Amino acid sequence: MANLDLKIENRNFRQLLGNGISYKIPEFQRDYSWTINELEDLWLDILSMLDEGGESGHYMGYIVLQLTGNKKFTIIDGQQRITSITLLVLAAIKNLYRIAEAGIDSENNKKRAEQLRNSYIGFIDITTLIQYPKLELNRHNNYYYQNNIVPLRLMSLTRKNSSEELLGQAFDWFYTQLEAKFGNDWHALMLFIDGSKDGQEGVTDKLHFTVMNVTNELNAYNVFETLNSRGVRLSTTDLLKNYLFSIVDKHGAHISEFELLEDTWGKVVSTLGSESLPVYLRSYWNSKNKLIRANDLFKTIKKEICNKLEVFELVRAMDSNAVVFSAIQNPAVFKWDKEELVYLTTILKFNIGQHIPLLLAAFNMLFANNRKDFDKILRYITVISFRYNVICNRQTHEQEVIYNKIAMGLSAGTITSAAEVLVMLKPLYLDDKIFGDAFARASFDTYNSKNRKLVRYILLELEKQLSGNEYDFESDNYSIEHIWPQNYQGQSEEYPREARELINRLGNMTLLDATENRDLSNELYCQKKDVYAQSRFQITNSIPVHYHQWNTAKLESRQEQMAKLATAIWKLTF
Repeated sequence: MANLDLKIENRNFRQLLGNGISYKIPEFQRDYSWTINELEDLWLDILSMLDEGGESGHYMGYIVLQLTGNKKFTIIDGQQRITSITLLVLAAIKNLYRIAEAGIDSENNKKRAEQLRNSYIGFIDITTLIQYPKLELNRHNNYYYQNNIVPLRLMSLTRKNSSEELLGQAFDWFYTQLEAKFGNDWHALMLFIDGSKDGQEGVTDKLHFTVMNVTNELNAYNVFETLNSRGVRLSTTDLLKNYLFSIVDKHGAHISEFELLEDTWGKVVSTLGSESLPVYLRSYWNSKNKLIRANDLFKTIKKEICNKLEVFELVRAMDSNAVVFSAIQNPAVFKWDKEELVYLTTILKFNIGQHIPLLLAAFNMLFANNRKDFDKILRYITVISFRYNVICNRQTHEQEVIYNKIAMGLSAGTITSAAEVLVMLKPLYLDDKIFGDAFARASFDTYNSKNRKLVRYILLELEKQLSGNEYDFESDNYSIEHIWPQNYQGQSEEYPREARELINRLGNMTLLDATENRDLSNELYCQKKDVYAQSRFQITNSIPVHYHQWNTAKLESRQEQMAKLATAIWKLTF
């Protein structure tokens, strides 16, 4: 990550807020959103450090900062945590004033309260009454925070929106917890928050962060993508929003324009979820423009979207396509016809996403006026995905390039029919020899739930080809049977050593009713044959007819026969 011009260091909360450092949450960053659940989790983590034998500190995770001036930082990610801890300190300050008003060491407790304020909140110039806050919130939250919570004014009378309500609720909740725990014991309260001069650490010393300093928004986005790939969820959606909204702000938008933009953006996020939005935006972009990689999304948006009109056009287009993207990802939310629903549900089992830009473009250009051609494209994608991705496991770059060219052609109107799409898909259609050979060797670990659904789909399609009977592959009434059991015992001749390597081959799998599968358990093949013979599935009742015993040669022979069936099922004609 050195090329990101990135500085990483570990700091506690005291160090973050010390030495005249101040922070600003971008104006268009998402609002404060912590509820009592998150506050309680943080509170319990803090209390656990006070228990006998408790941890000496608590790790609060990554925060991402961007240096914007002398000791001034923008909080790219981490604002919810920083804001919440600040509210805890403010609640402690109000408790000190409460204790002072009760006549307990009044003057000194007021000084202690101001000491905490100056250390962690900021100070107010007593002459000019100008505030110098250490933390500024976003445009929806900052006025309420600075003018109501920071001065410790009565909260309940002045809250306007839901995030202000959450800010006030968090402050009140922390105030109540501290009052209940410490009562009028100002000394214990100060030790709890700020520690002591002799080295006893307080909460502000014990809450630790990994601080990542980046130089600009593009580096921040790259950091987010890297962390996300390692399982640390950060808000790339917020970063995209900040950039787009900042363009509108620079070009002098009216408040009504901001409200419209906020509403539209919120609708998209509500439809898709925050984590899915960058994936969706890339899919939408690739449905109309030259292919970009996921890592280049933010850089491309910054390069191509440069003025207010372009922002509004992009966000409106994102809004109009979000429902389609959601319907592709979750077919049950849309009124697809029966055939479309089967194709889309099938593709979901393949666990791929390369097809989405093409389907977005096909939907926009064909669904309303030429639905039959849209359905044909759905079938083409299903067959090619099964051959190319599922069975042959080919690299996806060439596939994405071809899908992108077709999507761009559909969006531009230079491709107008399914027949033209089929011609362009031909390089991705692996011939019967390649596909059949790969199918004859295919293996799936069905302990994996996704693989289990996929194998059931494959077996039911083979059954349909043999018997003509259709079954719902979502049903739990029938299950996958391993002829050599997954959990075989001992070293019986029935289960040779090589069975360990072959149990997950498709040739070793068949279908049974769920109750029959449970009854057979780990029986020997010679004991299973009679049950197989009585099965309603032709793919199963034919096994004892052709294979009087079960061994490696029989398994491979059966899988080769299954491969011949598969080439006829998943087939396109050019």
